[in-house]
Amino acid sequence: MLVRMSLARIVIVDSEEDKMSMIVLREVDGDRAFPILIGIHEAYAIDRRTKHIMVQRPMTHDLIERMIDSLDCTIEQIVINELRDSTFYARLVLSRGGETVEIDSRPSDAIAVGAGTDAPIFVDESVLQEVC
Repeated sequence: MLVRMSLARIVIVDSEEDKMSMIVLREVDGDRAFPILIGIHEAYAIDRRTKHIMVQRPMTHDLIERMIDSLDCTIEQIVINELRDSTFYARLVLSRGGETVEIDSRPSDAIAVGAGTDAPIFVDESVLQEVC
């Protein structure tokens, strides 16, 4: 079973002593929440794209979104489907002409690409039971 989540928080610590970033996902119709540690570049990309801050030239996640659009695909959803050896796994679910394509992805990249489109985020119940 998939559970709808929202991006509740982006934490970016970028100092000389400490470079750490994470996102926090919160259950839409419940109280569960959990963090995912991510790279600092992905954190900045998610933050920029959720705030709709434009840059002069497309960054990687912008480029991926443009490629998806140019192929007449839409981002249907992001699914975090597995937690293995402390690593989260995700799928970016696309649709085109009634067909669905699932692409293996890191959660941070899938969320960064989807942040520009407001794609819904889902987490498999088995993952939530492990982390909450």
